[in-house]
Amino acid sequence: MKLLFLHGAPAAGKLTVAKALLELVPGRLFDNHAAIDLARTLFEFGAPGFWELVHSTRYAALDAAGEYGVSLVVMTFCFVEPEDLPQFRKLEEIVQRHGGELLPVFLHCSREEALRRVGNPDRVERRKMASAEGLNKYLDDYKFTAVPSAGCLKLDTEKRPAEASALEIIGHFGLRA
Repeated sequence: MKLLFLHGAPAAGKLTVAKALLELVPGRLFDNHAAIDLARTLFEFGAPGFWELVHSTRYAALDAAGEYGVSLVVMTFCFVEPEDLPQFRKLEEIVQRHGGELLPVFLHCSREEALRRVGNPDRVERRKMASAEGLNKYLDDYKFTAVPSAGCLKLDTEKRPAEASALEIIGHFGLRA
């Protein structure tokens, strides 16, 4: 199993690039919000128990993908340093336990571009962060950065179409259809 770990700040283009990539190579999408949406059925966002359920859901899903031979999982994630490092290490451990490989990709754009994107109707529909005020607070309060991995590919999504980013990721990691 390969885990393509697309990470970056909200509105950096993670889901858009993931969908473009999965149009070109076979794989499964594990969007960041799948586990978050599940946790929201039981808890208010951030309430006690919320993040514990999100993390355990992610671990169980990835473990099942490895156990049952899913060859490529494309996961989106808002990685914050240092808070999310334990979760990243656990995901990495799960992938390696199944003989797989974690392929990290950090997607980024300017604050101005993220603010332009954050109000898109699809973000509102999917209950993602959709306000400029909320995004500014997140960007001020948290350090969205590339995971500490020497092989992390860093792509600026500001002016690059999602399809171009997808092609660069495919070429960089040698992913095949």
